[in-house]
Amino acid sequence: MAVNPPRPRMPPLNALRAFEAAARHESFAKAADELGVTPAAVSHQVKALEAWLGSPLFVRHAQGLHLTEAGRSALPSFSTAFDALGLAVQELRISAPRPQVSIAALPSIAQLWLAPRLPALRSAHPALRPSIHALEEPPDFRREPFDLAIFFTRHAPPGSRAFKLCDDIIFPVCAPALARQLKTPADLASQPLLWDTTWTSDWSLWFEATDVKGPPIETGSEFSLYSMALQAAVDGAGVLMGHEALVSRALAAGLLVAPFPRRVPSGLSLSILAPDRPPAHAVEIVDWLLAQPPLPSSP
Repeated sequence: MAVNPPRPRMPPLNALRAFEAAARHESFAKAADELGVTPAAVSHQVKALEAWLGSPLFVRHAQGLHLTEAGRSALPSFSTAFDALGLAVQELRISAPRPQVSIAALPSIAQLWLAPRLPALRSAHPALRPSIHALEEPPDFRREPFDLAIFFTRHAPPGSRAFKLCDDIIFPVCAPALARQLKTPADLASQPLLWDTTWTSDWSLWFEATDVKGPPIETGSEFSLYSMALQAAVDGAGVLMGHEALVSRALAAGLLVAPFPRRVPSGLSLSILAPDRPPAHAVEIVDWLLAQPPLPSSP
């Protein structure tokens, strides 16, 4: 018998992380998106964990995944453990001051609202280095190493707190030449409507608030990026449902106009999201952004 025999090894951390994410979402694809890998990589890691365990953790079928009883029983403990690990990483980030500030933002906010403010932010805080990451959904600060996030929200997601910048107000906008053809909202029936796939209900919300039966948005053009839709509106390709915080610079510059006075709250707010305990350098940016006008003044 060996004096110091080899000891059994724990399964790899990546396999445990893949299982927890896949079990929480009951989807390899959603887990892969969260972890920044491919669904095949998640599946491979889960299979390796199942082989180590000698028992399946998922029932795989054409409609998706279902947890086995063993997988369902284990998930709460794994989620608690990875939440605790994420919080421990946050503590490391708080205790080790760094000049780089990682900010997640909706692509449209990153391009049209945050990017124009970066030169003034860098001038006010030259020691800080903002790093901008475009995401479709707010990050989970308990799991992802972001310092701040800027999104349209109804409330703060779990593990974060929200600092409201302004209400999200929507209204049609278009190029000045096209606006001259629009006398009443009913005239929109003769124009292409531009819309972003993130906000498919914008037009119906505005038409309902104005008590106008609008045309189907499918007769217009959809865009996967709001900035592309905005540029199309500037070029006269149609009428875009404007989000005030995102179109205000184009309005102030005269590139777009609002042909009708009716403005409708979407029920969302443009907000800065921060961890429950944000690093000091992130607090500086929050304070600076809150002190700035949320919208540019007209010329």
